[in-house]
Amino acid sequence: MAERKVTRQDAVTQIVADWARERPELDTAPLEVLARLHRSFLHYNTRLSSSIERHGLSVAGFDVLTALRRAGKPYRLTAGQLADSGLVSSAGVTLRMDRLEKDGLIVRERDADDRRVVYSRLTDEGLAKVDTVFADHLDNERRMLAGLSPSERRQLARLLGKLERSIVDSDDIED
Repeated sequence: MAERKVTRQDAVTQIVADWARERPELDTAPLEVLARLHRSFLHYNTRLSSSIERHGLSVAGFDVLTALRRAGKPYRLTAGQLADSGLVSSAGVTLRMDRLEKDGLIVRERDADDRRVVYSRLTDEGLAKVDTVFADHLDNERRMLAGLSPSERRQLARLLGKLERSIVDSDDIED
């Protein structure tokens, strides 16, 4: 006898149905996209964090290591450059770098020409660590996207880019 898969209504569908019952005059269509996006992000973030933490890193530390790795040889950037690469603030970057330095994954070096400039550089151990963790990170993301075909992934990437622009541009729209 074949096992029957029970199909359950997802949380967003239930929320939309609840609002339709309670406030039928409201257009809840935005929830169909943004609530699902939010819930997807929460699931993604949980899986991302646990994957990275298995390697003894925080997501914030991983961000610093990947920014240094993407910079190319000699794999070094200033705190300001790290902050500009999408990380939070220079102060936040400094705290992250303190931990990474303590763990032997980066070293700080003063610029030979301007002693006021301090670079953070990946150590050999840091380079090996980020290369390993990033490869595992991509495998983890591939697993999360396995339910989508390659063309669906490309379409979703285009649509999410368009959604991001729409959200950013919404600041310019008056109600």
